[in-house]
Amino acid sequence: MSLFAIGDLHLHYQSTLKSFEQLHGKVWKNHEKIFLKSCTKVVTENDTLVLVGDHSWGRNLSECEKDFQYIADLPGRKILTRGNHDMFWDARKTARLNEQYQPDLTFLQDGYESYLDYAIVATKGFTFEGPFYLDYTGKIMGWDEESENHAKKLVEREIKRLRQSFEKAKGDGYRKFILFLHYPPTNILEERSRFTDLAEEYDVEHVIYAHCHGESRFHDSIQGEFRGRTYHLVSGDYLRWIPLKVIGE
Repeated sequence: MSLFAIGDLHLHYQSTLKSFEQLHGKVWKNHEKIFLKSCTKVVTENDTLVLVGDHSWGRNLSECEKDFQYIADLPGRKILTRGNHDMFWDARKTARLNEQYQPDLTFLQDGYESYLDYAIVATKGFTFEGPFYLDYTGKIMGWDEESENHAKKLVEREIKRLRQSFEKAKGDGYRKFILFLHYPPTNILEERSRFTDLAEEYDVEHVIYAHCHGESRFHDSIQGEFRGRTYHLVSGDYLRWIPLKVIGE
């Protein structure tokens, strides 16, 4: 009954691949076969596997069918959370996705899923990633205020969604939480954020995120122990396509 996580599979069995990184990066070569092999080795049918956003390059459900079948064929219970590239997923229509794909796949948005005595809570999140304006020493000189203000609105929306999900789980008796975000909880300029504060408010044990690709981005946000929580980056290329065991023997 272990809990595993990985993100950013970026499958494209029925869609056109345009990502330079996936087209040319060595770590992405045959990554579908590599992940399937490693996942089959470590995840059992009794385990739970959370896929942390950016599942498919498909723009709509018709372009995602083979990608979803690939995920459905993985061992264990599969829970999917939203990523910034998941164009097929309208958050307001998550119930329709679950009607169509459960029990093979569960799409988690604006609610929670149970794992042992934990509530799994998830949303896409958002992080203001710039542009930042730096001088030659790396000192911050300013940033794009319009983009920053837009980011604040998106963060507020995501925080509201998370709070509603936490409260729903608390109302059902849960007191132990695991939080999944697609975006990192902080940007490269932040030590704390609305997301880390919310994790502390609800005494979340683990905060798990993806989105950060390439070695230059792996340390953009928090990893390890921080203010009583444990933060995990689970981007597929960071994990070298071996799902991370979050909880379990």
